[in-house]
Amino acid sequence: MSAARPLEPWRWIGVPMVQVMVATILFGVPLRVFGLQLPEPLFAMTLAFAWAVIRPSVLAPFAILFLGLFLDIFWGGPLGLWAICLLIAYGVALAGRTMMAGQNRLILWLWYALVTATALVAGFLFVMLDSKSSPGLIPLAWQFLATIILYPYAQRLIDLFEDADVRFR
Repeated sequence: MSAARPLEPWRWIGVPMVQVMVATILFGVPLRVFGLQLPEPLFAMTLAFAWAVIRPSVLAPFAILFLGLFLDIFWGGPLGLWAICLLIAYGVALAGRTMMAGQNRLILWLWYALVTATALVAGFLFVMLDSKSSPGLIPLAWQFLATIILYPYAQRLIDLFEDADVRFR
């Protein structure tokens, strides 16, 4: 485990946000290998979870809103879909923050999977209401699996910044 870093907004919000946007763009490249396309994990979910675990903040929901709108524009979906799904995930993680405190990595990974499932189910329901038809469950399951595999990135952020603010120790 490394030493905690200072909790400056550009460091714990700005840099990871740019990293997530770049990863989203890279995975959005229409490249097919043996007829298979790269998975479309929800990289922003790692931030919605990690920021809620690290500490309550006024800036994090606005950054999540921005990331959600970026995803909507990038993927060409209904404007506000991913923004509201990510904000729901952030809210669920923030509400369960006290129960997650002091838990080991496996339990936090399970919490991350629960938060991810909540956001994806919300997205599924919103798309179903918007299009008046049911989206595919198999692509949803693949997106869920691809997203929960990203948990180590969220854990890395938590390890870096969890103890940086002495007010929340």
